[in-house]
Amino acid sequence: MKKGYRQLLDEANAEIEVVSPEEAAGLLEDDDTIFVDLRDPREVERDGKIPGARHVTRGMLEFWIDPESPYHKPFFASGKTFVFFCAGGWRSALATKTAQDMGLTPVKHILGGYTAWKAAGLPVEPGQKKKVD
Repeated sequence: MKKGYRQLLDEANAEIEVVSPEEAAGLLEDDDTIFVDLRDPREVERDGKIPGARHVTRGMLEFWIDPESPYHKPFFASGKTFVFFCAGGWRSALATKTAQDMGLTPVKHILGGYTAWKAAGLPVEPGQKKKVD
């Protein structure tokens, strides 16, 4: 293996803007900032989310960012600041680096992810269980 996940994380964290949960919370009410939750849908349902965060599964991120993609989501072309997070900060660090490499700026990531956010006592919305008919 040429690079393991630790080396990829170290390289990403050296090139991206990392913010603490408290710093990120200061952006929560900023209309020019969009929080992007990269966790699996089951994690969001089970554990809740940061209020107002957009959910983007990690596997679709590049396709949603790229305006040439048939899956493009216009909010990624808004010119706003993006704050990415996942459960522990690994997926969001790699995703932030990828988004930055694609030209999405400004983009930041929350150190320690949603787990650190909750541990800091910051606001959360409960998860919503899908109805089964």
